[in-house]
Amino acid sequence: MPSLSLNDKTPPHNDEAECAALGAMLLDKEAVTKAKFNLRPDDFYTTANGIVYEAICELDNAGGRADIITIIDILTKNGKLNAAGGEPYISSLTNVVPSSANIEHYTQIVKECSMRRSLIRLASEMTADAYNTSKETKEILTAAQDNIFELVTMGQTASFKPVKEILYDAIMQIHNFMGRQNKATGIPSGFDELDTKYTLGFQNSEMIVIGARPSMGKTALALNMATHAAYKAQAPAAFFSLEMSDMALAMRILSSEACIDSKLIKTGFISTGDYAKLTAAAGRLYEMPLYIIDKPNMKLFDLCSTAMRLKAEKNIGIIFIDYLQLIVTENNNRQKDYEAVSEVSRELKSLAKKLDIPVVALSQVGRPSEGNRPALNSLRGSGSIEQDADVVMFLHRDRPADKAQDGQPPPEEQETELIIAKNRNGAVGECKLIFRSQFTKFMTPAYPQN
Repeated sequence: MPSLSLNDKTPPHNDEAECAALGAMLLDKEAVTKAKFNLRPDDFYTTANGIVYEAICELDNAGGRADIITIIDILTKNGKLNAAGGEPYISSLTNVVPSSANIEHYTQIVKECSMRRSLIRLASEMTADAYNTSKETKEILTAAQDNIFELVTMGQTASFKPVKEILYDAIMQIHNFMGRQNKATGIPSGFDELDTKYTLGFQNSEMIVIGARPSMGKTALALNMATHAAYKAQAPAAFFSLEMSDMALAMRILSSEACIDSKLIKTGFISTGDYAKLTAAAGRLYEMPLYIIDKPNMKLFDLCSTAMRLKAEKNIGIIFIDYLQLIVTENNNRQKDYEAVSEVSRELKSLAKKLDIPVVALSQVGRPSEGNRPALNSLRGSGSIEQDADVVMFLHRDRPADKAQDGQPPPEEQETELIIAKNRNGAVGECKLIFRSQFTKFMTPAYPQN
């Protein structure tokens, strides 16, 4: 294996691009605005260039015009002129760039070199941490994951705006809301009463928990919501299934969309007409941005890593998880159940904030609530779920067996309550839904019947 040369060990940088970017900013005030959106002073490899850039930004923030004379003056007053290369160096910057037209290209080169240096620095820190036996492996992996994700998604500096621009943007947003028929400001759930009366749609950074006893249809409800988000709202969605296979979920989606009995689909006893409905439904849904991840015993770290990757590569707008208590923590064997559930709950809330998207997690409800209306203390495993969640909803109805009379099967349409038990930013209450079990589909009572 060939040895590394000194050039190989030099951190990535491009002196020409740094000088060209600074020269363009000294020629054109508009170039300063564009550069400030992408660059920080420490993105410059050469210390002198970083000092000059910082002075340009300082002058621009004060409403001044940056040119050779004004920058030399401000650096002199700050006592940084020599550190910035002196008058001859600053005067030479405008000679290396013919015009400011390529400022975005120059800044991109500078930014990419800076990010590569950050990767090298991060790799060095990870190597040192890996050799440090006093640190937990999970702690090292989590820190590395967070740092890499920050590089991927936050490569640009935050821009700043005067309040007049923010107010203008706010008025335009309100104007857009006025023109929309759908009153949801977040990602719509597909259930109008829930969106308009309680949540205004699933909001970014929020953790939403849907709890129910087994066989109440919580997976069906989440899948209905995910399909609506991806198909109707065109919001890329991810569905993490820790219990059902992707094929089983796909069949449920087709059954729900085509309104074909799911039992007939599984057995193959469907008519030619029903098969045509299924293929038509598949055609409608074929291009929807819904990504299904089916992995039993999925570890919390893997779930978060996959979610971050989906956010970076597919720009997902919402995540559904079926279900919370099945997620495995790194220390699962050494933790009590409530400790593991608490850790999962905290991490899912953190993931929602980190990705700035809604995270909808399904949850088991304790056995004592069987036959009774569930409450917040019915969530199984830990009080942390109740504390961490922004919205907690429960599905509740009488069991089909309770409604069966004279040996007749339960009705195909089952009235179900969606109880909003906690809503950090809105009202609590109930929504009426209809569950059509043969289609694994929830509808609002006013929904046209098929």
